[in-house]
Amino acid sequence: MQRLVSTDGLTEIQTEILSTVRLFVEREILPVATELEHQDAYPTEIIEGLKELGIFGLTIPEEFGGLGESLLTYALVVEEIARGWMSVSGVINTHFIVAYLLMQHGTPEQKQKYLPRMATGEIRGAFSMSEPGLGSDVAAVSTRAKQLDDGNYEISGQKMWVTNGATANLVAVLTKTDEGDSSPYRNLTAFLVEKEPGLGETAQGVTVPKKLDKMGYKGVETTELFFDGHRIGADQILGGTPGKGFYQMMDGVEVGRVNVGARAVGIANRAFELGISYAQQRESMGKRIADHQAILFRLAEMATKVETAHAMVVNAARRKDSGQRNDVEAGMAKMVASEFCSEVVEASFRIHGGYGYSKEFEIERLYREAAFMLIGEGTSDIQKMIIGRSLLKQYAQ
Repeated sequence: MQRLVSTDGLTEIQTEILSTVRLFVEREILPVATELEHQDAYPTEIIEGLKELGIFGLTIPEEFGGLGESLLTYALVVEEIARGWMSVSGVINTHFIVAYLLMQHGTPEQKQKYLPRMATGEIRGAFSMSEPGLGSDVAAVSTRAKQLDDGNYEISGQKMWVTNGATANLVAVLTKTDEGDSSPYRNLTAFLVEKEPGLGETAQGVTVPKKLDKMGYKGVETTELFFDGHRIGADQILGGTPGKGFYQMMDGVEVGRVNVGARAVGIANRAFELGISYAQQRESMGKRIADHQAILFRLAEMATKVETAHAMVVNAARRKDSGQRNDVEAGMAKMVASEFCSEVVEASFRIHGGYGYSKEFEIERLYREAAFMLIGEGTSDIQKMIIGRSLLKQYAQ
């Protein structure tokens, strides 16, 4: 029986959901993940299966057709899916963030308009904050939404690193509105932009040029997003009031960091499974390499790191579920999980020896996937800045 990444205090429903997802991963994802990843092929059949399981509506309230589950449930589901293939968890992550933004900040009309169809997967969400020269300096957003005489807006600018940029038909886009406030943080507004799936001009003034070619994180597409005078109504402002985009998006990023931490745990857990399995099959000097002390110590360290990262992700999710801010906890979880993921995957890679360098072995894919965890939703350096500044406020002299 699996001992790592078990979670105490789960309800029967949570346990049933996780068991169902794990079975789906074993049957539908793991057997095809490496082949699809090497082809950079979109996992259409897998996504359809997740729709049938209700995963796209996992956290959406029951009144809108979802399952009404917690961030903790979602994080644990993400761990399971990322264990099978991290890219699949990426498909649902930005969708989840957009649904979360609507649940927390949307107007009643926006919730009714989008959440029921997001729960079924008919509407697929994407989250667009980053720009080519932006990095983690969110206040430096240059994409602008200019208010017109008729009260509508016109958006122009370029966005970068949009996961689900092609397949999504609803994008939460952070723009600069400059509507009179002296603080740059209160001059940012989030818009709910509708478009058609696909590449090219997908709506009036909205172009998705191409998929970006990446080292890993294959299958799910990452794109740029160009706005050239895209006209949009004021009713598409998230929450209905301009100037709140920064705080709304940061709220979304907090849950996004829990998600990336959960993804990192899933990858690390799979790398550990592969490493401990191979160590018991491979023989060297007349005995299993698992019986050599060097390998045994490595396995012990790997398992400890997986368990530590899992516990921190669970803590961050539970804190958010309780209604408290989790900026510090989410940052800590994301930082530790991503760094430990990289270390565990490399250790498993070393256990595999020369075979780890072969594309025929799954660890090669995990090695490339782990790299993305180090930068997704902010690097460890950014997390340290967030954590450190918050701690200084809490422990101010």
